[in-house]
Amino acid sequence: MAHSSAPPPEASRPRFGLGADGTSTPLMLLVKIAGLALVAAIAVFSAMPLLRTDNWLGLAVVVLVTALAFYVYLSPRPVPLKYLLPGTLFLIAFQIVPVVYTVSTAFTNFGDGHRGSKEQAITAIEGASVKQVPDSTIYTLTLATDGDPATGDIVFLLADPSTQESFVGTADGLEPLDSGTFEAPTVGGKITEADGYTVLTVPQVNARQDDIQAFSVPTDAGAIKSQGLSAAFEGAPQQSYDKGCDCITDATTGNTWTADDSSGTFTSDDGGRALAQGWKVGVGFDNFTRVLTNETIRSSFLRIVVWNFAFAIGTVVICFALGLLVAVALNNPLLKGRTLYRSLIILPYTMPSVAMYLVWREMFNTDFGLMNRLLGTDINWFGTTASSMFAIFLIQLWLGYNYMFLVITGALQSISTDLVEAAGVDGAKPFYAFRTITFPLLLVALAPLLITSFAFNFNNFPAIFLTSQGGPFPPDNPSAGGTDLLITYTYRLAFGGSGADYGFAAAISVFIFLIVAVVSIIGFRRTQALEEIN
Repeated sequence: MAHSSAPPPEASRPRFGLGADGTSTPLMLLVKIAGLALVAAIAVFSAMPLLRTDNWLGLAVVVLVTALAFYVYLSPRPVPLKYLLPGTLFLIAFQIVPVVYTVSTAFTNFGDGHRGSKEQAITAIEGASVKQVPDSTIYTLTLATDGDPATGDIVFLLADPSTQESFVGTADGLEPLDSGTFEAPTVGGKITEADGYTVLTVPQVNARQDDIQAFSVPTDAGAIKSQGLSAAFEGAPQQSYDKGCDCITDATTGNTWTADDSSGTFTSDDGGRALAQGWKVGVGFDNFTRVLTNETIRSSFLRIVVWNFAFAIGTVVICFALGLLVAVALNNPLLKGRTLYRSLIILPYTMPSVAMYLVWREMFNTDFGLMNRLLGTDINWFGTTASSMFAIFLIQLWLGYNYMFLVITGALQSISTDLVEAAGVDGAKPFYAFRTITFPLLLVALAPLLITSFAFNFNNFPAIFLTSQGGPFPPDNPSAGGTDLLITYTYRLAFGGSGADYGFAAAISVFIFLIVAVVSIIGFRRTQALEEIN
């Protein structure tokens, strides 16, 4: 008699215990409990910073995702989402969300001086203009953070020697420290430890010097600023915000800066420069139009695009050509020692590319590099655009042809030799047989690989940044070098020393995506014609 393997009906499943959620063995039950416990722990860990910043939308997403995970994996029904949910969440978190965030950032002025809200900009302007006034309170200061010393929010632990009171100063204001929650050698002396805060050491203070200088504690009389490492004073801001005129007024000079909500800046009424501190606003397509309307940016962008295509196409062509030549040569069955030769050729491909880029950069060093010693020259390889391009192509050839050799060798061995032998019987010469039979069959297998190699090299950040660093740079434009790719140009815009411009960098990233997408779509459509060869 045949036994049915269908799952038991809903009414026959236990309501509690093993099997209530579809788990069939104690081991799987323990695995499910551990997995859900991990999900709950991650949810709690993610919810805490969202609560502190009043990010209710993010908190709602965390709660909904956690509830969905518990519902799916505690359900007794064989829901397909049990298998699809992890991959779907990772796809959303690491693909869709970054893309959406990048595109949305491209329509804003987000960058240095335009990171927060208008209220935060006003607070920063007033705090930065605070100056000590006569009879102001002088506090004994201990520098600390609320959390990790490297990334946590700056906190002032303050002791007032005159009143022997202790306070904690944050970006939200000044609050008293309860007795028993901190330690100080003497009453009203320097605080050495406080519950919930991390006292910074001297190296940690030096690492966060810029954050400390920009930080101030708002008070009713003005703000508290640091004065060295062990003292702080309560001063009055010289620049204050007037809500009536929506402007910033300087008490010493009388100058005013009126808010411009379209650009997110306070602009001087006399036509002078705007205040450095602004706020984040939407700017529409301004970041995209800057590429076309700004003459300096347009010329740099077009030059970088041309070199970007030349680099990506040239790298693929030279690596494919040399890899094909070596693969065909070593595919001859009469050649002895083919295994040894193939192993030696593949060896560079097994080495870390980052380390190899750094080694090659030193080989092109002007004073003691191997290339100049072998050639007996003193060429500054990365000093001119032409020599930098030559050096980069040579490095790419050494690092990339062995990979092409590897895949071409595999493709050659999959092609039947009967076709070539039949062509030889008909009188075809070897080169003609290779050009008309072997090579087209190779392209059928390798065309998608060549397209993906183009896309990879189009955004090959290490190849440029670890060798020429995008240089050489013209004197009038230190942001766009002679060997910059769009990806390194974008990186310099976003994280360069001249100031971060995330909005414009995000717009360039959108251009990169569109260029690669269009080229890839055209390439894959053209390769469909090769399938007719089969």
